[in-house]
Amino acid sequence: MTSPVQLSSGGAEPLAQGYGVTVKIGRDLARVQVGCPHQNGLIYAAPGERSWVCSDELRPAHALAGFLRELVALQDPRVSALMQQWGLYYRSLPLEADVDTGAEPAA
Repeated sequence: MTSPVQLSSGGAEPLAQGYGVTVKIGRDLARVQVGCPHQNGLIYAAPGERSWVCSDELRPAHALAGFLRELVALQDPRVSALMQQWGLYYRSLPLEADVDTGAEPAA
């Protein structure tokens, strides 16, 4: 199954074929292809020690959100500087269950 993410800027033309973010979900493995004219790569999401809890369809989101949450929590100045150089920032959001109960987000 392929679930392309459509990206555009204010009604601009659709992105060229192969560019943007495309998620391809298979059994026990998902591939997240990220590409533009200047960078191109694949991120693989497989069941792991902390990512097995989600379904195949949600594993890429679970793994990326968890990884980024823990990476930022390291508070390593090298990671912070690298993320800032690339214009990447990550903030954990409350889980739906936490919003319903008013609880703090899980650590």
